[in-house]
Amino acid sequence: MRTGFDNEKYLRLQSERINERIAQFGGKLYMEFGGKLFDDYHASRVLPGFEPDSKIKMLSKLADKAEIVIAVNAGDIAKNKVRGDYGITYDQDVLRLIDAFHSFGLYVGSVVITQFAGQSAAETFEKRLRALGVTVYRHYPIEGYPGNIDTIVSDEGYGRNDYIETTRPLVVVTAPGPGSGKMATCLSQLYHDGKRGIQSGYAKFETFPIWNLPLKHPVNVAYEAATADLNDVNMIDPFHLEAYGELAVNYNRDVDTFPVLSALFERLSGGECPYKSPTDMGVNMAGFCIVDDEACQEASRREIVRRYMAALCATTKGQSGGTDAGKIKLLMNTVGASVDDRPGRREALARAEETGEPAASIELPDGRIVTGKTSKLMGPASAALLDALKALGGIDDSIRLLAPAVLEPVQDLKVNHLGNANPRLHTDEVLLALSICAVTNPLAETAMQQLEKLAGSEVHSTVILSQVDENLLKKLGCNVTCEPVYETNKFYHK
Repeated sequence: MRTGFDNEKYLRLQSERINERIAQFGGKLYMEFGGKLFDDYHASRVLPGFEPDSKIKMLSKLADKAEIVIAVNAGDIAKNKVRGDYGITYDQDVLRLIDAFHSFGLYVGSVVITQFAGQSAAETFEKRLRALGVTVYRHYPIEGYPGNIDTIVSDEGYGRNDYIETTRPLVVVTAPGPGSGKMATCLSQLYHDGKRGIQSGYAKFETFPIWNLPLKHPVNVAYEAATADLNDVNMIDPFHLEAYGELAVNYNRDVDTFPVLSALFERLSGGECPYKSPTDMGVNMAGFCIVDDEACQEASRREIVRRYMAALCATTKGQSGGTDAGKIKLLMNTVGASVDDRPGRREALARAEETGEPAASIELPDGRIVTGKTSKLMGPASAALLDALKALGGIDDSIRLLAPAVLEPVQDLKVNHLGNANPRLHTDEVLLALSICAVTNPLAETAMQQLEKLAGSEVHSTVILSQVDENLLKKLGCNVTCEPVYETNKFYHK
């Protein structure tokens, strides 16, 4: 995939705009950070050249001024919502985020549980956080939100929420994922600050949708695919069009909430809102940093297909009713993409048909595609992984890196001592065996040295992979998709 995005230019332009916005408000700035702070892999997939940790690098330079507030939706905690790229629930991700912020020297002031309505799971998580020494606040549902401005901007609305005590001029509000209540948290703070006579402002650090790209540009359509479960819809910002006579792309939640923000600013300051549109609220220079639009469009089409196949698998697993997949299919049709565009899918299906067993393929970053088949020793993902390492290391494909004599004792341990029904080795077990063999086998050592080169590879399996295999491949930086079928007709799948 060609580089389509200038990351250094993005960091420079975005930093300049953030500093301008901080200067605009003299007392305190609440900045909502959309997307992932540490690991924005969606952005790196649709904007080739965007570095997943760009935002945190930028924020680290403001460590002495910044304080982090993490928002998590009580409803997401109650339904065990899972972050797809890590396979962990949102409450677990809050803990991961706290540790990650600390590792960058950033101060996490508190966690706010939004939309709290007595959910027992949220109460349990709150107790766990407090036991760990984390300050926790609660924000509550507001009847008629976001349309009932009189109630929202009152003591019965934002005034009912806990006031989050902060000590630094820049308060970064982030979350495990979208729909966590980041904007509402910021607006609630503005209300409380106003009651206390504290001057403060609000800004939004956002990447998608990119406001100065066309509404149906594949990069923006890919954002809709990524948020299909939230019912997000990209739209022309009507406030921006009215104020400036210019087209700008935003999304429905920001447009819906803008009258609340405008009314809040007007009521607190006694003057006009500093923003004329929800697009004005944002600090988003990404559109100015695209250097190869065709490369970004192609990457975005791939991402939409990947999201569609993930949604199909979620339906098969009972994690979705199929609505998300239907929405994404329409988006896929909008940009002229199909499942046949998924890298390695044709090759994996052909290998499965040839062998009569599940198969997997890996498209390497240089465009080569390797496939792996199911055998008595390994599943398809494990076989494809070994073949990929051999290809990257220039090792002849006919050479066995792991002899059956090495793998059979592991199988014996799995089946006869640990009670596993499946004797085939998962990817993590294969890598452990390979690392042991690397002590005495130079070729195995060469293969191990190729692991970091797998980042950005595209993996496709003809059956739903085990969570172990999927998680490991993602840790190696691979993008994984599967056909929405299980290998067996059993009702229970580990």
